[in-house]
Amino acid sequence: MKIPSRFISVGASMLALATLTACVAPAPVYQTSSYPYQPVQPAPQGRYVEYGRVANIEVLRSESAGTGTSGGGAVAGGLVGGLLGNQIGSGGGRTAATVAGVVGGALLGNNIESRNNAPRVYESYRVSVQTDNGGYRAFDVPSPGDLRIGDRVRIDNGQISRF
Repeated sequence: MKIPSRFISVGASMLALATLTACVAPAPVYQTSSYPYQPVQPAPQGRYVEYGRVANIEVLRSESAGTGTSGGGAVAGGLVGGLLGNQIGSGGGRTAATVAGVVGGALLGNNIESRNNAPRVYESYRVSVQTDNGGYRAFDVPSPGDLRIGDRVRIDNGQISRF
């Protein structure tokens, strides 16, 4: 049984497209604290509750390093574009469409890869609390929620909440 060449080229196009879409998801970035020194405090035994006031809320920005392009996006895009361009026309028109598909696909694939590998900026917040006993504690949180400077807070086993 002979498999039509159009079926093979459509199948190869779909495989190349599926391969290219795997490049779309950015790599996960793990943030590290930029705070130079945070002393380790011994964990209290049992339930530990403190009270205080929010002294400051500051925005912490961290940026992941961009990795640039490896050329993989351009190669995959060129393959997909060439396969799709080859499906159009016949003779010299088919050749022109294939070349245009390779060039356009390579440019598009390289653009997608560079966008996915670009540096990313992440924001978190440091909530500083002055406790009632005169201590000063800082909490790095993804969002301060409804906390504002001057709010009375409760610190229950390391968790901060409005009081």
